[in-house]
Amino acid sequence: MAAKLKIKLVKSGIGAPPNLRQCLKGLGLSRMHRERELEDTPMVRGMIFKVRHLVAVDPPEAADKERKARA
Repeated sequence: MAAKLKIKLVKSGIGAPPNLRQCLKGLGLSRMHRERELEDTPMVRGMIFKVRHLVAVDPPEAADKERKARA
């Protein structure tokens, strides 16, 4: 099973260039404080790097621990 990253939009994409807004849309982050859990792939890492000033990312270990705690 591949590692998962937990991504949260902490700053609005309003006023950002269109290519950054498209990255947020590609990550599935359409509104403030929304969280997504995505596979840790080079494509996702690249999109996160591009919008790193707008999002907060939890490391894969934290996401795994939280998932196990809920189960």
